[in-house]
Amino acid sequence: MPAAGSGPGHDHDNARPRQAEEALDAAARGTAAGPPPAGAAAGAAGLHGAGGPAPAGGGGPEATAARREGDRLRFVGAATRRIARGIDLDEIVLGLCRATVPTFSDAILVYLRDPLPVGDERPVGPVVLRLRRTDRLRPIDDLTDISSTIGAGMDLAGAAGAVGELDFSQLPLVGPQGDLPAAELCEILPGGALAEVLRGVRPVFAASAAARAALPELLGMDHPLPRGNRAVLAPLRGRRRVIGAAVFLRSPERPAFEQNDLLVAAQLATHTALGIDKAVLYGREAYIADELQRTMLPDSLPQPTGVRLASRYLPAAETARVGGDWYDAIPLPGSRVALVVGDVMGHSMTSAAIMGQLRTTAQTLAQLDLPPAEVLHHLDEQAQRLGTDRMATCMYAVYDPVAHRITIANAGHPPPVLLHLGGRAEVLRVPPGAPIGVGGVDFEAVELDAPAGATLLLYTDGLVESRLRDVWTGIEQLRERLATTAQLTGLDHPPPLEALCDDVLDMLGPGDRDDDIALLAARFDGIAPSDVAYWFLDPEETAPGRARRFARRALTRWGLEELSDSLELLVSEVVTNAVRYAERPVTLRLLRTDVLRCEVGDDSPQLPRQRRARDTDEGGRGLFLVNRLARRWGATRLSSGKVVWFELPLPGPGPGERR
Repeated sequence: MPAAGSGPGHDHDNARPRQAEEALDAAARGTAAGPPPAGAAAGAAGLHGAGGPAPAGGGGPEATAARREGDRLRFVGAATRRIARGIDLDEIVLGLCRATVPTFSDAILVYLRDPLPVGDERPVGPVVLRLRRTDRLRPIDDLTDISSTIGAGMDLAGAAGAVGELDFSQLPLVGPQGDLPAAELCEILPGGALAEVLRGVRPVFAASAAARAALPELLGMDHPLPRGNRAVLAPLRGRRRVIGAAVFLRSPERPAFEQNDLLVAAQLATHTALGIDKAVLYGREAYIADELQRTMLPDSLPQPTGVRLASRYLPAAETARVGGDWYDAIPLPGSRVALVVGDVMGHSMTSAAIMGQLRTTAQTLAQLDLPPAEVLHHLDEQAQRLGTDRMATCMYAVYDPVAHRITIANAGHPPPVLLHLGGRAEVLRVPPGAPIGVGGVDFEAVELDAPAGATLLLYTDGLVESRLRDVWTGIEQLRERLATTAQLTGLDHPPPLEALCDDVLDMLGPGDRDDDIALLAARFDGIAPSDVAYWFLDPEETAPGRARRFARRALTRWGLEELSDSLELLVSEVVTNAVRYAERPVTLRLLRTDVLRCEVGDDSPQLPRQRRARDTDEGGRGLFLVNRLARRWGATRLSSGKVVWFELPLPGPGPGERR
């Protein structure tokens, strides 16, 4: 039979799809459409091959053609469903390969643009196709050759059953250097033969003039071109542009492709291209949301006095990878630290954006030194301003290392777990509260002991809740896991903080995580009373002198006389500035940890700022001296005034080391 697109049989071959369709319509109506031409049955046999016996059951040539055309439609439906099952790019391309080899072709090559365009973005450089995947059926000794079976006239159900018996994991994939040698990269030349074929969108036989000019450009000049209609070049076109090409190949032992097979190839290419488009868009959206969420999480945790911190964040599973979980640790005046863990409901870019807004709001409220219940109240109001359906849970805790106490307020979040130094793990009883965004509810705070050596674990529900277990079962498993880890480490000292976080995450089994997880662990070291000195100073002219004497005595008791000159100078400057505006007693506190920290508080809300004094000015140099001599310094506004603080390094072996 002459090849379609060349020779005297060209017009006759073009009539075959119409004749097969007429036969299919006639069979559906139960009437005859006249004697079918000899090529009608052969045209409908493109999927199964020609030359096989007519299927049993009679009905004449019309019924045979209709039955084979029905098999073709069922194959297209099954293949497109398999392609549509893929979520990411590799799954979609694999679905195309597995759906077509060997039922439709003996081998396939799939080329995709590199990089793949996303949305409406336009390429800035040359369009390059990369060989993404090749696949073929190789003979296996103990199995029937599927191509020969299909070519012998097996119906679609039989072919599908035979293919299902094959273990595709045993069939090696063929790469650019395998049995299907092809160029790995191909640059589409503007105005070239390949560009014209891809622009035409419709699949073409390799025997056509256009394909014979385009295939060497795609596969490489050294690649042998198949003879006759044993290859189909199908452009993969997405919503706006061509994103690749697929080449379907048949071996010489199998009947060549026919006109109806071009319709099948077009359907396969269209569904594959649309699936790739969706996968690329979904992947880009998930990547942006994931990066958005990660950039909104802290790059590193602070190192506040009296507490050690560790954190973990795990995105959700691939089916719902983007969420709104966050954690934070915010240093507060008085060497305190705020510990925050929250979870915005939903998995989307919107959830990640809302998370960033709530985290920023929580940081701002924390700097105002509001009580934990007040912080949650303002977060609730902010969530309502963002929208009626903006819901989140949150746990807000403030740890005071001097008092060895922690104040916790909860907004519908799973309760924290406290691991004591002796190995006992307990779930803290905190008021549950309503989620943020409900509105019209009050939040309650509870104050608890935070003994030195204990570890507080704050987490989101993704750690303890899944399709395999409810939240309270997960919390009990977490408590038992912490207790077991502490016993294995030894009861005399707590387990290492980083290793503890890793061990907690190891409790998650396969398939046991379908939500993102935020984890924040705080090891309470506290500050011993012997390392704290505290005084009240009346706002009088004598206050700076008294502050210097108090500071000198504390340094003598601690054996830090080397710091007397620097500390007395800076204390005098800061206290003088506080007394100038204060109406109530000024507080002076010294803390000895890995640094010497001085805190001066007053009831004036006006924050001091450093300025450059002129030569004729008598004042204005206090903060300049603090900035030059102190290791760090800062000022924080409180609800009842402000605190100005500075730190001096301790003399001794080195920075960051206790004496």
